[in-house]
Amino acid sequence: MSFPPARAVGRGAAWYRGDCHVHSVHSDGELTPEELAVRARAAGLDFMATTEHNSAAEPGAWGHLAADDFLIVLGEEVTTKNGHWLALGINPGEVVDWNHRVRDGLIDQCLDQVHRVGGLCVAAHPHAPYPSGDFMFPFRGFDVVEVWNGAWTSDRPWNADNGAALAEWGRSLTADIHTGSWRPAMGNSDTHLEGQIGIPHTVVFAEELSTEAILAGIRAGRSWIAESADVDVSFTANADGRVAGVENSSQLMVGRSKYRQQCEVRRWGPSASTPIEGRFTGPLSPVMGQVWCSGTQRRRTQRSSASRSATPTGTSPH
Repeated sequence: MSFPPARAVGRGAAWYRGDCHVHSVHSDGELTPEELAVRARAAGLDFMATTEHNSAAEPGAWGHLAADDFLIVLGEEVTTKNGHWLALGINPGEVVDWNHRVRDGLIDQCLDQVHRVGGLCVAAHPHAPYPSGDFMFPFRGFDVVEVWNGAWTSDRPWNADNGAALAEWGRSLTADIHTGSWRPAMGNSDTHLEGQIGIPHTVVFAEELSTEAILAGIRAGRSWIAESADVDVSFTANADGRVAGVENSSQLMVGRSKYRQQCEVRRWGPSASTPIEGRFTGPLSPVMGQVWCSGTQRRRTQRSSASRSATPTGTSPH
């Protein structure tokens, strides 16, 4: 029995790109694990998660694909009749029971099962247009919300309503941030078919390329969402000559001081005929030193899609 190691050599403390919602031929995907790994690397990803429907990662299917520069996180898509969710970072061979609903009160036991092993629970595509795709469980108990699933817009009948998911997450954020219980957002491809992996993916600042460190970075909100590896984002906050950034999880206590928060978005590479650059300013929350990049635009050049190409989810939450 061979499962992928939980740690790769990586680049130490750095930004890592990964897709945490991927299906292979071992559930209902059309690609083999080998094909997925090749395509993930080609898309510029450093890690991906196996999330077969209601089943554990197949023994022997993934271990040989992990490498010093590529991490495979074990997971499961728990596909219930009242919505789907991702259990990330579970043990080899572990399965989370999918047979629970809102009214039976079993969801907390299932979330606790994942949390006991240090895993992460993600509310997946909360507004997918099929019977079990409408997420009916409360976000309470979930660590993260998947606000961007697959192509942002698509004519495929199963494509998630990402606009609705992002708006709902934003409303919950407004209420939760004052209590310190906010849930970061993430984006994943939900790959089933050729050409989907990495569109979008989550970019995470982690202390190392390991399952534990990657999940810790996502849980803390040291992350942002990109439609491709051509997109890059930086975050800074300034007050009274002091600067906070996401890389060192620094805090910036501002009180009544004036402050400026800046998010820079750039897009390069063959998928963009000209570079995209954007600068945005937004509010600095005094709660836990969080910096948010969803405020008003300060300056932008080139295309108007820069904010969609890179969706920041927050920085410096600790």
